[in-house]
Amino acid sequence: MVPVASYIGRFAPSPTGPLHLGSLYTALASYLDAHTNYGRWLVRMEDIDPPREIPGAADTILRQLENHGLHWDDSVLYQSQRLLAYQQAIEELVDKQLIFFCQCTRARLRSLNSVYDGRCQSQKLLTTDSSVTKSSAIRILAPDKPIAWQDLIRGPCSENLAQSCGDFIIVRRDGLFAYQLAVSVDDGYQGITHIIRGDDLLDSTPRQIYLLEQLSLTVPAYGHVPVIKDHDGDKLSKQGFAPMLNAATPGANIEQCLTLLGLNLPIDLAGACVEELLPWAIKHWARSKTSHVKPEKLDFVINLSLIHI
Repeated sequence: MVPVASYIGRFAPSPTGPLHLGSLYTALASYLDAHTNYGRWLVRMEDIDPPREIPGAADTILRQLENHGLHWDDSVLYQSQRLLAYQQAIEELVDKQLIFFCQCTRARLRSLNSVYDGRCQSQKLLTTDSSVTKSSAIRILAPDKPIAWQDLIRGPCSENLAQSCGDFIIVRRDGLFAYQLAVSVDDGYQGITHIIRGDDLLDSTPRQIYLLEQLSLTVPAYGHVPVIKDHDGDKLSKQGFAPMLNAATPGANIEQCLTLLGLNLPIDLAGACVEELLPWAIKHWARSKTSHVKPEKLDFVINLSLIHI
């Protein structure tokens, strides 16, 4: 892989629980891609959804990353300290007449089969007064044209947001800033150039590209690795009660993730510590290897002896 002159990557977990094997796997992929390209690797804590967050989870996640040798190159950015920046982005979108209040009920939205029909588009924002937004979500108009990008792992990708999801939410009815807005603003703020993440977020990419463009922010390069699935075909996730990483076996955890990412360790590194595994992995990392990996097909995807609580 040819090193990128100015590379800034990131890993952005939500503090809704400790890291499991699937989150370590995506963190490792982004870490390796950054270091293979002589870049910087940042950690951002996406802590703007208090109802879902678990006290102490942010600190636990940071300790887990350090325990696995994944050290970040700058101060951790906490989204909870960035609310003014998100509000300023909303004001900019108001000026461009791109956003509107939406008072549709959950029952009505469920009936739309995941594609918003634009019913509330006439309620354009002239203000973002908090007394108004308490009972309304805020949506951004979706462009009726393809948004295309060259995915670093999957190749050419394209999606028409008007057809796939319609106008999408950037501020929730409870007043909390939505993921799509916050992540786009912060990727621009931190100067992120490359994002390697799980393909469960593939459909978020065109929304974030669109938001970045409307906010005159630089669009990063995106690469999506296939997510780890259990034997039922479901993604490993905190919501699915994926087991917490075993802190006593960081080397084995990293070794398992490297195999899942398509890197076959030499025999002399079997059972090695993270301090030995990571330099080898940085030297041998290749995005192309991940595109051929089918984690859900591997028998040892869920090895509870390695990742039990």
